[in-house]
Amino acid sequence: MAKITERGWAGHFICADRCLFRRNTLIEGEKDSVVVSTVGAMQNPDRDGLEEIGASGRYYETMIFGAKLIGVYVDADVSDQRSNFASDWSICADKFEDLQDDVDNKANEMHEAIVAEFANKIT
Repeated sequence: MAKITERGWAGHFICADRCLFRRNTLIEGEKDSVVVSTVGAMQNPDRDGLEEIGASGRYYETMIFGAKLIGVYVDADVSDQRSNFASDWSICADKFEDLQDDVDNKANEMHEAIVAEFANKIT
């Protein structure tokens, strides 16, 4: 059975320090480990409001990476991106204001769905 650890830092994205929403979950198995990272609601430092974090109106995204020991932490190996999953990985809109008021809850649900999917795959 996989060990799941919720962590307190962003797992990916160079501008993650500007994101109001950040989750990082380590899933460890005996032979493989991954980091599930979700970021979103990125603040724009030059004007009021939130901006896209990717193309096509993406305001939240989840990415999965293999994990390895980096210093004293098992952390995301961003050179080992995993794309073999079926769950939704992004939340998009024409503009941030078009998203539902509970979009952070939706982002949590998206993150949790991918964590559950990988927890069942990890050996």
